[in-house]
Amino acid sequence: MSHSNVDIVLINPGDRKQVYQGLGAELAAVEPPFWVAVIASYLRNAGFTVALIDANAENIAPSEVAERVSSLAPLLAAIIVYGSQPSASTQNMPAAERICTAIKDGTTARVAIGGLHPSALPEHTILTTDADYVIEGEGPLTLSSLLRVLKSPAPDLASVPGLWYRGSDESVHHTLPAPLINDLDTMLPTAAWDLLPMEKYRAHNWHCFDDIEHRSPYGAIYTSLGCPFNCVFCCINAPFGKPGIRYRSPQRVLEEVDILVNRYGVKNLKIVDELFVLDERHYLTITDLLIQRGYGLNIWAYARVDTVNPAHLERMKRAGINWLALGIESANPAVRDGAAKKMRVTDITRTVRTIQAAGIRVIGNYIFGLPDDTLETMQETLDMATELNCEFANFYCAMAYPGSKLYEIALAHGWQLPESWSGYSQHAYDCRPLPSNHLAAADILKFRDDAFHRYFANPTYLEMVETEFGLRVRSHIEAMSASRLRRKLIGD
Repeated sequence: MSHSNVDIVLINPGDRKQVYQGLGAELAAVEPPFWVAVIASYLRNAGFTVALIDANAENIAPSEVAERVSSLAPLLAAIIVYGSQPSASTQNMPAAERICTAIKDGTTARVAIGGLHPSALPEHTILTTDADYVIEGEGPLTLSSLLRVLKSPAPDLASVPGLWYRGSDESVHHTLPAPLINDLDTMLPTAAWDLLPMEKYRAHNWHCFDDIEHRSPYGAIYTSLGCPFNCVFCCINAPFGKPGIRYRSPQRVLEEVDILVNRYGVKNLKIVDELFVLDERHYLTITDLLIQRGYGLNIWAYARVDTVNPAHLERMKRAGINWLALGIESANPAVRDGAAKKMRVTDITRTVRTIQAAGIRVIGNYIFGLPDDTLETMQETLDMATELNCEFANFYCAMAYPGSKLYEIALAHGWQLPESWSGYSQHAYDCRPLPSNHLAAADILKFRDDAFHRYFANPTYLEMVETEFGLRVRSHIEAMSASRLRRKLIGD
C-alpha cells in the first residue's frame, strides 16, 4: 500500500446555501462539529495521524474538499454526517454525497461515510453513494478497527464491527454492530479543538440577544449521549439502536470547558445533549462546578417542561445557563400523546413563567403536522405560543426523519416523503413535511410559515423584546421576519 501523509481525514460536510436559502449568510449559527472532533481525538489517542476538514464552517465546495484530501494523501477519508439538531443530519446528505463523489473522483483515498443518517439507513447509503464503506453506529470503534485492517497486509473487512461494504461482485456485506460505548470518559476524550477553525464558529442570533455583536467565539459540547424517551418524530437514538442515556463525568465536562474558555476565549456555549436537564446528580454537579469557576459564560441547553425543577433554577442561572430550550411541541394533549411525547405536565405556562422569573430565557419549540393535528389543533398551538410569548420560538413541521418511528410509519402507509434529502430541511425550498391524518403537507407547511411571521411580527412580542434586549435586537428580528422563505410545495 502507498504511504500516506495521514492515516485519516475526517470531514464535516455542509452546504449552508442549500439548507438555509438566504438565512445562511447572517442568521444561522455555525456550530463546531463536536462529535467529529471527539472521533478525531479518540483516533489520535489510539495512535493514528488525523486531519480534519470542516467544509461547513469554511463554506467550501466539494471540489475544494477533494483537493485538500488529495494534498493530505490519507489512507481513509471519513465524512461524518451529523448536524446541530438530529434533523440536520439528513439535510446534510446532499453535501455529503457530493463530497464523497469528489473525493472518489479526485484522490486515491478510500472513503467512509458515517453519522446519524447513514446509521439509520446503512444499506440505502452504501447502494446510493460513492462511499466504499458505511459506518453504522457511533463510529470510534468501527473507524479505529477499519484503519488497523486497511494498514494490514491482508485486509479482512469482515472483522470490522459496524461496517457496510460491497464485495468484489458488488454484493452488499455488513458486520454486526460495534458495542455501544460504555465508558464515555475514555471513549469521548476532550475534543480535538486544535484541528478546528475555531475563529469560524458563531452562536445563534437569539442566544446572544444580550450582546448581539459578540456571537463568536462559540463552543458546543456533549455531557451525555442519547435520550431515554422515544418520541415518534425524533431520530436521535438511530446510532445507538435503542433509547437510553449515558453520561460523561462532570469533571471531564469541566476540563473541556476550561480548554474552551482559557485557550479559545469562548464565552457562548451550547450544551448539545438532547436532554441536559434530566438527572439532577449529573447536571447540578456540572452547574456547581461552573459556579465555582466563575467564568461568566452564556450557556444554552435543552430541557423538557416536565424535567425542570423550580428549586434549581436560580443555581442554573448563576452557572451561566441563560437560555433553556423547551420541547413544547403541541398545545393539544391528545396530539402530544399521539407523538409518544409522554409529557407529565399540567401547566406549561406556569413552568415557562417560573423559568423566566429566575432570569433564564426560554426558547419554545413547536411542531405542526403531528399525526393527529388538524387546522384547529395547530391553531391551538400557535395561540399557546403567542400567549407564552417566549423570548424566542422555533416552529417546525413534523418530518419523517430516517431513524425515527415516523419514518417507519410513513413507509408502511405509503405517505409521500421528500424527493431528495434536502427536502427534509425545515428551511429548504424543496421542504416537504409529512401529511397528518387530517391535512395535506402543503397546508401544514403554509401554516408553519404563516405562524413564524405572525409570531415574530406580533407587537406584543416585539415590545417585550425591545424592553428586555433593546431596540437593536427588535430591529434584528424585524429584519429576520421580513424575508419569507420560497417554497416549491406551496407554489412560490
